[in-house]
Amino acid sequence: MTATTRPTTETASPSPAVAVLPVTFGRVLRAEWIKFRTLRSTVWTVVITAVVMIGFALMMASLMRLAADTPEMAEGMNNDPGFQSLGMSGTTVITLGYSFAQLAVAVLAALIVTNEYSTGMIRSTFAAVPRRLPALWAKLVVIVLTTVVVIALALGVAYLVTLPILDAANLSVDLSDSEQVRALGGCVLYLATVAAFSLAVGALMRHSAGAIFTLVAIFFVLPLIFSIVVAASDAAWTDWVNKLLPSVAGERIISTGPSSDVLLEPWTGYAVLAGYTVVLLVAAAVTLKRRDA
Repeated sequence: MTATTRPTTETASPSPAVAVLPVTFGRVLRAEWIKFRTLRSTVWTVVITAVVMIGFALMMASLMRLAADTPEMAEGMNNDPGFQSLGMSGTTVITLGYSFAQLAVAVLAALIVTNEYSTGMIRSTFAAVPRRLPALWAKLVVIVLTTVVVIALALGVAYLVTLPILDAANLSVDLSDSEQVRALGGCVLYLATVAAFSLAVGALMRHSAGAIFTLVAIFFVLPLIFSIVVAASDAAWTDWVNKLLPSVAGERIISTGPSSDVLLEPWTGYAVLAGYTVVLLVAAAVTLKRRDA
């Protein structure tokens, strides 16, 4: 007895169609924002940045309040050329923490690029965004806007918590003074540009430790070295190099003290920093397209 088999006429049901959405900049931006805000390190860095800004404002406001009640201390401050060069005002007190907050901003901006290279996630990013450049510009928008919001809020809180202390010290934030308004807005503008600068450095170096070391050298070590060299040397080239350093030039937008012959004007200095940043971003875009992930 032989068994006969019938040819099956049943066929597997087709899989449901999966809608493939086009890669638009809006979707890339949303994806980068999700990656950015879901990292625990991002939350901590943002909090530290705000705390540093507010903490330094409180510390300096308290110091100025103490000086107002201590004639000897006030006289010493008045006779200190370095202290007087700050052009001490309520605005100076509120923005004082920017020089330390810039380190947190710089590190965060570099890490949102270098972390993806260190974990290999950058391959998934480029697989989803084959043209690559939209991913870079989306990261740039995310870090710059985040920096603007955080620094603006930190300055606002610093103003509110130091207001009674500054009033007691006979210092105030005069919003009718164009120089003080420029310094307040310049603080936000400077740190946002530092973020863009640092993102470009991270994209070029692709290595977290190397990028952080480079940024610390650019924004902290080199200005310190050249401040010593300028003070100890009469050579004209040292003044030129010093005033064209990214941080020294960019920080002029926050200055409220008397103008110095060896430093750039505020908006000229910021333009120098912005120029460095544009060059680095262009270089980062070119290398991103040409190098393998």
